[in-house]
Amino acid sequence: MSVIELLAKKLNKSESEVMSFLSDAPKKYRVYKITKRSHGYRVIAQPTKELKDYQRAFLTLYTFPLHESAIAYREGLSIKDNALVHVENQYLLKTDLENFFNSIPPSVFWDSLGSCSGVTPHFSVQDQQWVEKLLFWSPSKKSNGKLVLSVGAPSSPMISNFCLFEFDLSLSSLCKKQAISYTRYADDLTFSTDEKDVLYTMIPSVKNVLFNNFKDHLKVNNSKTVFSSRAHNRHITGVTLNNEGQLSIGRERKRYIKHLVHQFKYNELDSSDISYLQGLLSFAKHIEPVFIERLKIKYSNALIQCIYEANHE
Repeated sequence: MSVIELLAKKLNKSESEVMSFLSDAPKKYRVYKITKRSHGYRVIAQPTKELKDYQRAFLTLYTFPLHESAIAYREGLSIKDNALVHVENQYLLKTDLENFFNSIPPSVFWDSLGSCSGVTPHFSVQDQQWVEKLLFWSPSKKSNGKLVLSVGAPSSPMISNFCLFEFDLSLSSLCKKQAISYTRYADDLTFSTDEKDVLYTMIPSVKNVLFNNFKDHLKVNNSKTVFSSRAHNRHITGVTLNNEGQLSIGRERKRYIKHLVHQFKYNELDSSDISYLQGLLSFAKHIEPVFIERLKIKYSNALIQCIYEANHE
């Protein structure tokens, strides 16, 4: 069955309704900017609610292979799993990919389908036209403008992970030969090893594998490339690796949580602060549960439970 037929059946619509809706789907996005923590801003292109429904439906219709080193956006996996791969290694290398989603056009997706060593769906020429309209956003006001994956579409995480399947496969194979652990969390690439100086060869290797797979579409963000070891603070996607081979939320975050708990005890937090504290406690319980137990000893189990259950509507 064609993409249109499958979507129509899945969404309980007529084929003509589906085709009419998808005809200008790349323009059905609300675009806004959010400030990055470091500098500059990130452009978010949010699909309309109905387009999101179409994109989610598409993901249920087809299965795309994902490499085991790709940790992000996968059920049952989190930043904790990403960090655990590297926690016992002494030397660490982190880098990321520039403008990740917006650097992936339809051509990369189709090339990935053609070169993927795993089992992939087959799309006719007509299907390909509809898939491009469904999955890709047009930043240009022109009717035939460039299409790219958007930050904000529910389909972008899965599609981007698939597009990097062969990249992950090549890089993982290269790393295994050198006793290097490798993971990718969306656009964040992490490498670790116990062999001194080995990681300095990885950036040229990453750039070579990127070019072989994507030409100039995807590039390393040199300004985000960081080498570190147990002699320095090591952080992976917001998680601290301590020198005892354990995961931690970090000293600064612990101090801040204690500060907020103290303020909560004396009714000095507003509703937004309480919500933020609840999120921090949940994060700490996931990454470093022993810290929560220490909080309970210091402030009492009843107080910590009161924070969890606080209703601040």
